[in-house]
Amino acid sequence: MKKILILFAHPRLESSRINARLIREIPDEENITFHDLYEKYPDFNVDIEYEQKRLLEHEIIIFHHPFYWYSAPPLLKQWIDMVLEYGWAYGSTGDKLEGKIIFNAITTGGGEEAYCEKGYNTYSINQFMQPFEQTAKLCLMQYLPPFTVMGTHNMSEEQINRAATNYGRLLKVLSNGDFDIERAKSGTYLNEIL
Repeated sequence: MKKILILFAHPRLESSRINARLIREIPDEENITFHDLYEKYPDFNVDIEYEQKRLLEHEIIIFHHPFYWYSAPPLLKQWIDMVLEYGWAYGSTGDKLEGKIIFNAITTGGGEEAYCEKGYNTYSINQFMQPFEQTAKLCLMQYLPPFTVMGTHNMSEEQINRAATNYGRLLKVLSNGDFDIERAKSGTYLNEIL
């Protein structure tokens, strides 16, 4: 069993239908840790030592967040800036995260058609995710494509439930180690390994 750490960052969870439903689908298993950053750090005062210890205890790290302004909410960005320190996560002696798997689980208001060269946002989700991918590479981690729930503004309850079920299934697959990491890396979205 692989240990999974879900770093959840949503500054307005109380108004989110999608993310609230996704987190309810997280399997209640001992090896899966759900860590709500906005609940833990409402003052943005991140405990670096605590967070680094948590990272060391898990093999798979997930940045779960809504896709805000083509990136992540501010607390997650601050978490990355502070916790992934030089000499610990990267640099000549920074190898503490080497080999760990990391990816983003994101929700977007716009549909997939909005995220392409001819779409409203001009670029693909994977192009927007490149700073996360480069961060993972710098930290010697294995970056996987994102798990995406797109077009959330127009989703029916049935579609929301299907997306949540898929998220739960993905977490179980990852937890059990029942996936081909090279196949997962080659896909557009992690949803494809289900």
